[in-house]
Amino acid sequence: MKDLLLIIPPFTQLNTPYPSTAYLKGFLNTRNISAYQMDLGIDVFLELFTKKSFENIFAEAYQNNRITSANCQRIYALRSDYLVVLDDVIQFLQGKNLTFARQICSDNFLPKASRFEVIDDLDWAFGSMGIQDKAKHLATLYLEDLSDFIVECVDENFGVSKYAEHLGRSANSFDELYDHLQAGSTYIDTITLQILDEQLRAIEPKLVCFSVPFPGNLYSAFRCAQFIKAQYPHIKVAMGGGFPNTELRSLKDVRAFEFFDFITLDDGELPIELLAQHVCVTKKLSSDAFKRTLMLENQEVVYKNNAIRPDYKQAEVGTPDYSDLRLDEYISVIEIANPMHSLWSDGRWNKLTMAHGCYWKKCTFCDVSLDYIKLYEPNTASVLVDRMEVLIAQTGQTGFHFVDEAAPPALMKALALEILKRKLTLTWWTNIRFEKNFTQDLCYLLKASGCIAVSGGLEVASDRLLALIDKGVTVEQVVRVTRNFSKANIMVHSYLMYGFPTQTVQETVDSLEMVRQLFEEGVLQSGFWHQFALTAHSLVGLNPADYRITPILKDISFANNDVNFTDQTGIDHSRFSAGLKKSLFNFMLGVGFDLPLQDWFEFKIPKTNIKSNYILTCLQTDPYFSVQPSANVLWLGAMPLVSEQSKTKKGITWQTLQLSFHDKRDSFQISVDKDKGKWLLSILPSLSPLCDKQCSYGELKADFETHFEEFELFWYSKPIQKLKEFGLLVV
Repeated sequence: MKDLLLIIPPFTQLNTPYPSTAYLKGFLNTRNISAYQMDLGIDVFLELFTKKSFENIFAEAYQNNRITSANCQRIYALRSDYLVVLDDVIQFLQGKNLTFARQICSDNFLPKASRFEVIDDLDWAFGSMGIQDKAKHLATLYLEDLSDFIVECVDENFGVSKYAEHLGRSANSFDELYDHLQAGSTYIDTITLQILDEQLRAIEPKLVCFSVPFPGNLYSAFRCAQFIKAQYPHIKVAMGGGFPNTELRSLKDVRAFEFFDFITLDDGELPIELLAQHVCVTKKLSSDAFKRTLMLENQEVVYKNNAIRPDYKQAEVGTPDYSDLRLDEYISVIEIANPMHSLWSDGRWNKLTMAHGCYWKKCTFCDVSLDYIKLYEPNTASVLVDRMEVLIAQTGQTGFHFVDEAAPPALMKALALEILKRKLTLTWWTNIRFEKNFTQDLCYLLKASGCIAVSGGLEVASDRLLALIDKGVTVEQVVRVTRNFSKANIMVHSYLMYGFPTQTVQETVDSLEMVRQLFEEGVLQSGFWHQFALTAHSLVGLNPADYRITPILKDISFANNDVNFTDQTGIDHSRFSAGLKKSLFNFMLGVGFDLPLQDWFEFKIPKTNIKSNYILTCLQTDPYFSVQPSANVLWLGAMPLVSEQSKTKKGITWQTLQLSFHDKRDSFQISVDKDKGKWLLSILPSLSPLCDKQCSYGELKADFETHFEEFELFWYSKPIQKLKEFGLLVV
């Protein structure tokens, strides 16, 4: 028995839990509030994708004469082949039967329908990635075939990472969703509610809290809440998460409270603690102790925010707690041959946040007016690594995805140093801004700590539009930063945008040429184009006239986020979608660079104005940056083997030290004057990241000049430059 039941409704991710309930449970632990959590998405998926369930699905589809398309007729005709391997495929994707990969990859093993038609050359796409990834991709296509059958023949709203998404997206009125909720339960609903009922009986909660991050979770959350109200009317029900935080701030429709007693906004820790106090302890609702909570009062929707207690600081919210979740049963899928998408969907990652909010908080397309962006508060590196060690002990997983809006470079540096200091072997990745602080040496340091990938917004790849977005970067700066990460063998994914207000056709074509050259020069490895969407809480949405657009406003009684608009340019930017995505897919595979841009589109486009060597020129004109005295000097390598040598020139003999260094890949030697060599040998241990205090460049210079003169001549000498190639860093 637990006081609270925290639920992620279907569906979000199949490979790892969405972290919101783990964050909340970790906080509730610090307040001694008992809670149990469940991810209904993975629970429903694993119940649905079984041989027994699909025997019923095939039978129901046939009995109801729903099998009409040639594709579904083929799947039904091959139903025995689909059924016989289904349970084994799921086990393989759970990492429990890895030798099954060879069987999956063998010809004529898996049944194949329309999803397999996209395969041209898997050996090309997966040859360097290995048989396991190829098998995951084939198994994913097999599951997508079965998903297509469900959508056409059983439940048109089904999707493995979303459910009935159209009912939540841009739902200014509650009418359509409400009408669907009055209809009978779907096949997926039936499974969902059976699993929910079992947990409600086992846990006996007093308060059920649904975390709804996306539109594709909204319908299921309402359906579950409806069930609880009908079958367990004594249980209070609350909703929070990303969707209500961004979409339900203008909620007026009282019918929403037929399903939920409370809807909380923004950070959920204090609002849920106060609700737990009301429901589980005092058992009454006092009028003066709510935090950012929507509720029904006198048949009107009211917003209660009258608790005087401040929100908790990041250091006070506790470590995320993944207990209760079926961590060993999530499945890894690879939908397309995109390196970053593979990270998102393949493997289980512990989710953490370096900082609350965004340290930049200026991008005009972003929800900068909302707390999750505008209230910036970083953690400390020591607190972060403490939490990482707790999660490793709890989950057995050493992979971390930091889900920041934009991870701060200074905190990333401190995090890397703390990881190295504690001698932890970790794998991690995050989202960044392509800002100049990501020097080559900092990227090498991040790599040494386990960073394998970063994603950031290049957006429109146009300096005029980047300025209009207030991105705080230029294309030239992005080029250099992506080069720094790529040289450090950290994969770079870029978010790309088209259709930003005032963007011209010429700028779209030029942006594509920039992207082509970035991939051709090898400084981008992954990317994704998306069309600009206007949101109510962005600076563009708040000040549309400044961007020469006219929003198409509607009466808001339910959700308010995405806003339709007209652009004074009159350009139909959606026409470019197919060509941009097709070209990008080819660029990621390393092909198509020599094709004219015109070949990617079925309509006439202008020639690009970007010089064919623009990106290469940016890479070759790296500006000189002087070393700041406060910058840390680090040596990531091992101590060298030492031998003395005598050198004679023009009758003058002097002693040198031959220093032989070895790293994991190579070995190299440097030769320095004996006295300076002894100084270098004495100073290298103090430059290790294992030291409690890091040595600054200014301190290093001062120490050198107590023994010798002209530190800069020594620092920029050939031997020291050689060390810089193998782990002597200034960050």
